[in-house]
Amino acid sequence: MAIVSTKAIVLSSIKYGDTSLIVKCYTEEEGVKTYLIRGVLKPKKKGIKAAYFQPLTQLKIVANHNSKNTLNSIKEVQVSQPYSTIHSDIVKQAVVFFLSEILASAIQEEEQNKTLYSYLETAFIWLDTHDKIANFHLLFMLNLTGFLGFYPDMSGKDKIGFNLLEGNFSNSTQDKNVIYRNDFYQFKKLLGINFDSIENVAYSKEERQLVLQMIIQYFKLHLGSFRKPKSLQVLEIVFS
Repeated sequence: MAIVSTKAIVLSSIKYGDTSLIVKCYTEEEGVKTYLIRGVLKPKKKGIKAAYFQPLTQLKIVANHNSKNTLNSIKEVQVSQPYSTIHSDIVKQAVVFFLSEILASAIQEEEQNKTLYSYLETAFIWLDTHDKIANFHLLFMLNLTGFLGFYPDMSGKDKIGFNLLEGNFSNSTQDKNVIYRNDFYQFKKLLGINFDSIENVAYSKEERQLVLQMIIQYFKLHLGSFRKPKSLQVLEIVFS
């Protein structure tokens, strides 16, 4: 067992028994880790509070990491980047639940990836400090593919379609994995941009849903373990 001090982003927390939580985090030092937080739901519990473990909260923790596949434990915790709008804005809440589900499904590795950690940290601070966020989840997911190893290959982008399975541009529109015409046009709007240019991307409600479905399909084709998020419906309602 090793005592590790690390930054961590909460991916999920589920109730365990009457008073405990099982919390899954993405840590800066060791990738995905799961913790058992005992007694945290007791009414008069001192010290560690359940509120720390809301989705995508950014923490600093001191934890016991077990070498065996058992649950880890947290000794100390504090919020490292307090959010000012995320927990009070209903639209941002829907985005946060959705993205925490995406991340919990997409990232499985128990290994350090500081560039991915830094991307998550920066992206969620951006979400917290900006108002025009209707397309945020689309660009967040597309850019995430770069850290997961399947960002679209940008060579050949003059071709008329994009092959979701191969991750490259294509002229063979007969292939069932190739998107073309309007689908392709809408998908392409997100390529190669950063969060600050996102409000210049114009999508109707229908186009936004269309692009999201394509990106989810892209994730499914490239990640064997990926499941369609349960919170997708809530997101669609919020943005309708």
